[in-house]
Amino acid sequence: MLRISLLRFLSLPSRSSSSSSLFFNPISPHSHSQNMATSAYTTSSDSASSAKLLFRQLFEKESSTYTYLLADVAHPDKPALLIDPVDKMVDRDISLVKELGLKLIYAMNTHVHADHITGTGLIKTKLPGVKSIISKASNSKADRLIEAGEKIHFGDLFLEVRATPGHTLGCVTYVTGDRPNQPQPRMAFTGDALLIRGCGRTDFQGGSSHQLYKSVHSQIFTLPKNTLIYPAHDYKGFSVSTVGEEMLYNPRLTKDEETFQNIMENLKLSYPKMIDIAVPANMVCGLQDLSERPVESVSN
Repeated sequence: MLRISLLRFLSLPSRSSSSSSLFFNPISPHSHSQNMATSAYTTSSDSASSAKLLFRQLFEKESSTYTYLLADVAHPDKPALLIDPVDKMVDRDISLVKELGLKLIYAMNTHVHADHITGTGLIKTKLPGVKSIISKASNSKADRLIEAGEKIHFGDLFLEVRATPGHTLGCVTYVTGDRPNQPQPRMAFTGDALLIRGCGRTDFQGGSSHQLYKSVHSQIFTLPKNTLIYPAHDYKGFSVSTVGEEMLYNPRLTKDEETFQNIMENLKLSYPKMIDIAVPANMVCGLQDLSERPVESVSN
């Protein structure tokens, strides 16, 4: 049975009053985002694999963006990666990496974001050894352009790349490994393809409701039902779900494809306010003029 497990070598103090305890039971899918801000992940179902993964879920309130920090703390170098960092929170993220004694090796994105500027470029200027990652299908720039089926290794752990286009042409989902020495239950970082009780819009950046429906059902809903879903955004205070929950309760993706397409075609959402600033910057790894600019968000 999964339970909270305290590890002596990671018994660090909480960074703020809004933090939960250092470790959390992963089967608690609707904890509030503020309480999950600096939580870590481990289970006791496999003492060898559960001791390896350090996990943090971080939040940027202006664009309601989640950034995820993962590290193999059983490895001598404690290699780490950041998924979907936000430019304005780079100093926070780097500070946390240093406090935890990690070596950041990758800063990566699930897709070319339209509602905020990625922090990957800034991270590379502050930590020159870090490599940026994004999908080849995004047609943007990064040190490593990944495709479906590739594995991104950090220490003895890895993320599997699954192509999940539909919100944009280049969306991917990163999934923790399915081997015995990898953490269980599995974790899926879905970007905007699958949100908690929702999904990303499909009306710009090469979006396609047909493609998104196919992506989610073939690449995410085929994962084990206890797989934890960690999206790039949430606007209602949720921080984690599961594949099984979304298959039952997602108000859009539980419908047949024709109904889903009709829903997506009639959302009547406003034009993304940050898209003209964010997309050009994100196509070049987030490197941009750092002069003062407005920061606004767009709902999915």
